[in-house]
Amino acid sequence: MSGRIWVFGDHVDTDAIIPARYLHSSDPAELARHCMEGLDAGFATEVRAGDMIVAGKNFGCGSSREHAPLAIRAAGVGCVVAASFARIFYRNAINIGLPIVVCPEAVAAADDGQKWEIDFECGVVRNLSLGTDLAFEPFPAFMRELLRAGGLARYTRRRIASGEVPRKRSES
Repeated sequence: MSGRIWVFGDHVDTDAIIPARYLHSSDPAELARHCMEGLDAGFATEVRAGDMIVAGKNFGCGSSREHAPLAIRAAGVGCVVAASFARIFYRNAINIGLPIVVCPEAVAAADDGQKWEIDFECGVVRNLSLGTDLAFEPFPAFMRELLRAGGLARYTRRRIASGEVPRKRSES
């Protein structure tokens, strides 16, 4: 995956990602229109499919709302790279199929508008603007498959449909 990066700071909370006044909707397209509105009012109209968010420490702190990673994914963001993530945001992102990468070294060298490429399998962030490669701990194979499937629910439905996971039988 490759794209332009959008750089944000430390402690970006879920209310900055998707303000609470929009939580009446769970429609991804509606949420995408307000993504990152709390920090950059133009983000939702300027972000392009495959762009990446880069942030400092504790990205996604605050509430446990799943709307935050859903808004990011629906806006077309292909990946979030941060120095660290709030634990519940990390889990929610994986569950809805939003790739996230922990790579503090890449964050330290980031500037708005740079072009980056992420190799999830090898665990490499390539800063195409600077010509540098930085390593991160790649996800295990099963988590990469879960992300490719589009999240936990889709992954599970596919496994059930293929017969890998038996359907639950009702008790008699």
